Amino acid sequence: MISKVFKATVLSSIILFTSCKEEQKTDDKSMTENILLQEWTGPYQGVPAFDKMNVADVKEAVEKGMELQLEEIDAIANNTEAPTFENTIVAMESAGKTLDRVFTYYGILSSNMSSPEFREVQAELAPKLSEFRSKISQNEKLFQRIKAVYEASQKSSLEPQEQRVVDLTYKQFEMNGANLDAEKKKRYAEINKELSTLYTKFSNNVLHDEENYVTYLTEDQLGGLSDGFIKSAAKIAADKGKEGMYAITNTRSSMDPFLTYSTERELRKQVWENYYSRGDNGDEYDNNQIIAEILKLRKERVGLLGYDNYAEWRLQDRMAKNPENAMDLMLKVWPAATARVKEEVADMQAVANELGDNITIEPWDYRYYAEKVRKKKYDLDSDEVKQYLQLDKLTEAMFFVAGEIFNYKFTPVEEGSVPVFHEDVKVWEVTDKDSGKHIGLWYLDPYAREGKRSGAWATTYRSSTTFEGQTNVLASNNSNFVKPAPGEAVLVSWDDATTFFHEFGHALHFFAADVKYPTLQGGVRDYTEFQSQLLERWLSTDKVINQFLVHHETGKPIPAELVEKIKKTATFNQGFGTTEYLASALIDMKLHLADPTNIDIDKFEREALDELGMPKELPMRHRTPHFGHVFSGEGYATAYYGYMWADVLTSDASEAFKEAPDGFYDKAVADKLVKYLFAPRNAMDPAEAYRLFRGRDAKIEALMRDRGFPVPKN
Repeated sequence: MISKVFKATVLSSIILFTSCKEEQKTDDKSMTENILLQEWTGPYQGVPAFDKMNVADVKEAVEKGMELQLEEIDAIANNTEAPTFENTIVAMESAGKTLDRVFTYYGILSSNMSSPEFREVQAELAPKLSEFRSKISQNEKLFQRIKAVYEASQKSSLEPQEQRVVDLTYKQFEMNGANLDAEKKKRYAEINKELSTLYTKFSNNVLHDEENYVTYLTEDQLGGLSDGFIKSAAKIAADKGKEGMYAITNTRSSMDPFLTYSTERELRKQVWENYYSRGDNGDEYDNNQIIAEILKLRKERVGLLGYDNYAEWRLQDRMAKNPENAMDLMLKVWPAATARVKEEVADMQAVANELGDNITIEPWDYRYYAEKVRKKKYDLDSDEVKQYLQLDKLTEAMFFVAGEIFNYKFTPVEEGSVPVFHEDVKVWEVTDKDSGKHIGLWYLDPYAREGKRSGAWATTYRSSTTFEGQTNVLASNNSNFVKPAPGEAVLVSWDDATTFFHEFGHALHFFAADVKYPTLQGGVRDYTEFQSQLLERWLSTDKVINQFLVHHETGKPIPAELVEKIKKTATFNQGFGTTEYLASALIDMKLHLADPTNIDIDKFEREALDELGMPKELPMRHRTPHFGHVFSGEGYATAYYGYMWADVLTSDASEAFKEAPDGFYDKAVADKLVKYLFAPRNAMDPAEAYRLFRGRDAKIEALMRDRGFPVPKN
């Protein structure tokens, strides 16, 4: 959860904003000329002027936005009237609208449209932003007013959402050193400033390695690759000035299919090493020393607050509550996952031996031979499945699910009526199916390109609040699918389709929010992944499969026998998927529980994995030197375990639908889902919200059943 006054914090390259827009009058020249500072205009309650943003405007806009917000904060802190909920908490919720607007653009330039010029500005602004945040979090007069409102509320409770925002705001200030003495506050601020610079450098180093390690193939090196992939690779190479060659970029969307299908083992090794060595190449872009510094500074900072380690401090307001509970969950699943890996590797080695390949399975072989095992065991060819997974049809499928469960309708806006930052971006209006009530806009930026960070994510440009009048939602999904050659369909893997649904789940969580105050739009990190993970389940429902999985050339629906094969493979390769994820989550936690003095990151990672019994045939999903979730900011630091915590909830909630008369489209269960698990955001305690939905706490047994692992006996 990021409190309203802290939400300008750049915790990662994804920046989520919760604000409502209101005119802020000023005679300053920059406010009239700098587009990033200006009130949003146009339809749909005003929209960002993405088509007019310019890197040259960023520095001035951020500095002016900080100046204006600090003036607002000082006015609240110096108010001579006795502190009340209205003149302190509500006033803080309302502050910072200009900077919110600026950071909407900043987030796009950081995540979707980065450039060397922007990175220079970003590096220059990082310490200034840290100082700005410290001026708020360490404002003694402000904190005393917050504390007074908080203490009064403990004697005479406010209405639920008011009480929740007071509790969260007070806790946020307390966790960020508001109760420290002057000397410790000074050091706390210095540490934050140092960290902000390190986070920016870490991110830019990873982006450098993604952009600069490209594998170029010749025509005789294309064995096993699909026509669509080859055409895309040719176009990317041509765009990079390598006409007649084929480019494998250093991103997951390019690496994953290449490792799955390429018959060129040495090239698979090269592509694998490029990808998993990002940030770990022993050059000026190497991140190991940066990580060591981050760990030392994090430990020192929480030490000022009296905590033994960063994990203890971070998890106190999460569902897990402490690192022991998080580790306990992961270590309960780890043995079953690694045992399954041994079975998977044995199956792959047997296939390799049958083919006379005379190899021992290595990490760059895992995807390739797993695909052959899938075909042998289940007669299922992933490339055959891809022929029925068109991006456009998957988008329609998501809209269908949103209509069935949330009663939403998605309608494309007229081209040119809403500004976008790139020609690839498309926009839809979201309305209620029955009443036609406008809910918001959904932006989709689907394709990989230079300057765009890897992976997939969701964000908001404006969130729904009611404390100053109803605001609509501007939400976006961002992916890195390989852009097809002209006239070709975008075909994706089942895993990528699942991720597409996952990120759309975040967007639906934004649209469904029914909260009064911006702070309540925040999330508890090991809970907010639950809603998006749950939405993945609708991809494999019969209604989606039968209507939207059609062959991209013939238009014929996916054959029933192929669907049956897909369902039979639901737990296939779960050893790989669970182990590569858990390895990253466990290393994240172990790094933050360890003594960082003189830590050697590569050595620590290697030894910790050996101690855990990490199978040698696969890597961590995110090796430490490029683990942006954890080291490009603090959003997922000691919190990557949260995906599994959320997956326990997901598996358990899925069983609630399976048990219902109409399955995943059961109206009664869907209504409870929206009411208790989507609409409240952080307006109530997540554990309480889940109990209202399910009637009890979630059980780990559902997760184990879901993954095809042995269910532990009580």
